[in-house]
Amino acid sequence: MADSPSPWIVRWADAIAPHGQVLDLACGSGRHVRWLAARGLRVTAVDRDRDALAPLHGIAAEVIVADLEARPWPLAGRHFDAVVVTNYLWRALLPHVVASVAERGLLLYETFALGQQRFGRPTNPDFLLRPGELIAAAHGLHVLAYEDGIASAPERRVQRLAAWRAPSPEAVPPRL
Repeated sequence: MADSPSPWIVRWADAIAPHGQVLDLACGSGRHVRWLAARGLRVTAVDRDRDALAPLHGIAAEVIVADLEARPWPLAGRHFDAVVVTNYLWRALLPHVVASVAERGLLLYETFALGQQRFGRPTNPDFLLRPGELIAAAHGLHVLAYEDGIASAPERRVQRLAAWRAPSPEAVPPRL
């Protein structure tokens, strides 16, 4: 169901700090914003579509209308207990996304990968991750889990990543 949260986000949500601040980047109509806010998390919703964001006022702790591809990064210097990105890729933003993860914070990312062309849109390779690209983009984070393959319902080619910003090399990661 299009309004249901991604099973990948659901799987990792318990590892987000209780009452934590979460960035849902390119959130669209807010399926994750709603679900995460209902769990007591303070969600910052960011998307370029003002109309899609309008219903999220009062649900999200903060709503930001921003064209992430044509304007400067709107969250410079801000850090979040979790950064959630699903079904979105703009490579120039990847360093900003990773830098926005706070110490002990999580990056939860899931989007389309090369091979998606067999299943439908998107088909443009500019919007499809190359093999291992998501892991490489998470440089400086401790990868907790990574998947690269065919997902179902609907069938699609994806890469998924859960990564943690460890305060030190010997720090214990969050409970899985």
